[in-house]
Amino acid sequence: MPIILKKLTQRNETYIFLVILVLSFLIEFRSGQFFTPNNIVDIASAMIVPGLFAIGTFMVIVSGGIDVSFPALASLSVYATTSTLFDAKYSGNMWLPIVMALAIGALLGAVNGILIAAFNLPPLIVTLGTSSIFRGFMLGVLGAKQMPVIPKGMSTFGTSSLFVAKNAQSGLTSRMPVAILALIFVLVIAYLILYRTMFGRGIYAIGGNETSAFRAGFNVRQIKFLLYVGVGIISSLAGLIRVCMMTQDHPTNMLGMEMMIIAGVVLGGTAITGGAGSLTGCMLGTALIVIVQNSLILLGVPTFWQGFFLGMLILIGTGVSASQVMRSSNMSKLRKTRRAL
Repeated sequence: MPIILKKLTQRNETYIFLVILVLSFLIEFRSGQFFTPNNIVDIASAMIVPGLFAIGTFMVIVSGGIDVSFPALASLSVYATTSTLFDAKYSGNMWLPIVMALAIGALLGAVNGILIAAFNLPPLIVTLGTSSIFRGFMLGVLGAKQMPVIPKGMSTFGTSSLFVAKNAQSGLTSRMPVAILALIFVLVIAYLILYRTMFGRGIYAIGGNETSAFRAGFNVRQIKFLLYVGVGIISSLAGLIRVCMMTQDHPTNMLGMEMMIIAGVVLGGTAITGGAGSLTGCMLGTALIVIVQNSLILLGVPTFWQGFFLGMLILIGTGVSASQVMRSSNMSKLRKTRRAL
């Protein structure tokens, strides 16, 4: 038992979980509404899109890279899909929109992958550039504008629910979207890839030390390319689900989400320099961000303070990550010194 407790206290996920618990009970104490069935369902529903974005972002950061283009990528792929199907008067089910959006997302992700893997360009610079290109193409070439009506199959999927939760006191009801299954599915696939395949080990190895990973036999360029293609696919799925759940397509609605998502991932203990982190921490960090965004109103905090608290979380998350990297570096230097002596 002492060994287990020691391991838990050394993990960042433990502290994030405790922060979530404290914040949850604080909100419950102040409002009496946090642990109601409809509020729990609302938080789970609000977690779907950020959770999907976070999975892709987590994999990139663990590999030692960064991607700030995924909101623009998702917006472009989903708008191109929705507008094309709407103009064609498509009235079928959800499968065709999924295939189209994911195919476009894979193609756009491949653009990032080629520039980063084949030409060895800095990921931050590449994704900043492609973010502007994707946004400009969507608004300029496609002439993107708000679509208050989307194809029937998409709106039907977005409004479908697994069950409905009711607050016995207020009578308010909330539905659990079918789309939550997509988050669970992607989370399981990501877990299997990261922890049960050589590809996943390669992602961690590249993030730890790219040169060592190459010497160990990992195909660094191929892994990077496929990773950014995968991020494009996941991001497009997240964007499609967001549009379906809103039952309308606002082309700029997702732009600017990258800082919130990256903050959640880093807050969950993922090293900003790569090579370390867990999906559990990624999901806990993202959940904390979502709870702060959705539950401050229950504490009586004005909505304009959300930006302040999110900014504080970003600084805290970055500071924690930086301290972890510094501590790890100091420990490594200490070991080398001891060996030399």
